[in-house]
Amino acid sequence: MPVHESLAQVRRDIVACELCPRLRIYCREVAASKRRAYRDWNYWGRPVPGFGDPRARLWLVGLAPAAHGANRTGRMFTGDSSGDWLYRALHAHGFAALPTSTSRDDGQRLEDAYVSAAVRCAPPGNKPLPEEIVRCSAFLDRELESLSQVRIVLALGRIAFDAALRMLERAGYAGTRPKPQFAHCAWVTLAGAPGSPAARRPLVLLASYHPSRQNTQTGKLTRPMFDEVFTTARRLLDGRTD
Repeated sequence: MPVHESLAQVRRDIVACELCPRLRIYCREVAASKRRAYRDWNYWGRPVPGFGDPRARLWLVGLAPAAHGANRTGRMFTGDSSGDWLYRALHAHGFAALPTSTSRDDGQRLEDAYVSAAVRCAPPGNKPLPEEIVRCSAFLDRELESLSQVRIVLALGRIAFDAALRMLERAGYAGTRPKPQFAHCAWVTLAGAPGSPAARRPLVLLASYHPSRQNTQTGKLTRPMFDEVFTTARRLLDGRTD
């Protein structure tokens, strides 16, 4: 099956998912009540599929859609402050056609990058339950299989980092021991046992603080810090480890 067709099926299955009743109820309630600033919007209100280049070498994994961001627009990291930070950085480093993304039909296009999340439905308080992360994990597994050109998995935040690491372990990536720890702009190369599919495609797991309002307004994550992550990604994609 061609790569783009495989990802298209994953996207369709994500949108149709009803595995987490708490999240589905919350997303529909938010879509019905809306925020005053978006009262004229037709909210998406469904699980949000991944977005980007099916032949991407850089795969970004976030936490979950925002209630009035991607749950409204239907595109990951679109329509909220986290997305403003992310698409500005992607554009500055040559991964996005536009520096912002406001809707599914705004003309945004990613090149060599794909964006998804550990959880595909907006959770109350931005805090998915552990069992909800587990239920959503199969979609990450399927995306990993479909994104055959991926070389770097960039995890945005600790929860996304842990979800990405578990995904890679399920796929046979043993990596190094002790277990890789989350730290901003830290990276580790993971591979599998000799002769395994994972050994034939080593992957880099790269970490970043999440560009949430809490992190950016408190200075925990600054623009130079975020740019450093994408500079590192570019360097690694170019085969430089200096």
